[in-house]
Amino acid sequence: MSFPTHRGRRLRRNEGLRGLVRETRLSVAGLIYPMFVCPGQKVRQEVSSMPGVFQQSADQIVEECREVESLGIPGVILFGLPEKKDPRGISSIAADGVVQRAIEAIRKARLKLLVITDVCLCEYTDHGHCGVIEDGEVANDATLDILAEQAVSHARAGADIVAPSDMMDGRVGVIREALDEHKFENISILAYAAKYSSGFYGPFREAAQSTPQFGDRRGYQMDPANAREALREVEMDLDEGADMVMVKPALPYLDIIRRVRDEFDVPVAAYNVSGEYSMVKAAVEKGWLDEQRVVREILTGIQRAGAEIILTYHAKDAARWLRA
Repeated sequence: MSFPTHRGRRLRRNEGLRGLVRETRLSVAGLIYPMFVCPGQKVRQEVSSMPGVFQQSADQIVEECREVESLGIPGVILFGLPEKKDPRGISSIAADGVVQRAIEAIRKARLKLLVITDVCLCEYTDHGHCGVIEDGEVANDATLDILAEQAVSHARAGADIVAPSDMMDGRVGVIREALDEHKFENISILAYAAKYSSGFYGPFREAAQSTPQFGDRRGYQMDPANAREALREVEMDLDEGADMVMVKPALPYLDIIRRVRDEFDVPVAAYNVSGEYSMVKAAVEKGWLDEQRVVREILTGIQRAGAEIILTYHAKDAARWLRA
């Protein structure tokens, strides 16, 4: 019998021992902070369902980015709230669009941050869907050129990475081709490869003002019951030129993160989404959870599952705790 020769508790006696043998070491280096850009100046409006998260004009985005940089967080991902919406989301490709202006402001401030941009139409269309509507349906192929133009406009403004989140088939290939054609061959693509149709996106839709005005997104986002399909989606995006892939949401799909990590030798990201964040914040407000302990556990679990990159609204708090 191994007991009492082998006692697992020997290595758990104190924090020094636990830290010495810890298998997964959470690091600020893998965190990305999501931000919401809106029109105007000196605008900073808290999202009611996401305490501590704001819709901000470009000048305020820069100020928060200074804080993000000071905490050692390597990058941000930008989502846009345009002044006007239309059926095709055309404002998303404008050189003076909200995201484009924010990128330029960050660059002008000489911040050493990676700037990632969400490439999608849902924030920019008056119907709230991620693509162009034809005959009452989201039209896949008619959407691709607009997504490609949006990605090029972000690259032209100074983005380091574009992240298509729309889940249209073939969009990675079209975006890669457009970037290369416009001499942006060094701009990376982080594909939302396995993006599930999830109930955890609710607070985000308030933050990004992107709630669909009819129907839902189940026709293009993935069915939560499917796992093998996720591997096919990842493989297709990589074949089309994605440099990194993402699983979204994170917590209900830790098994998917692990399967993607085991199957593909590329950087894997996971999005700790708005609903996951807001649940923690609500429980903390009620006094039901220890925020620091729970957030550390959540982010460690996501990393342990196989994600090197974690997009999370907890990033600033986590960075402070990890540096303490």
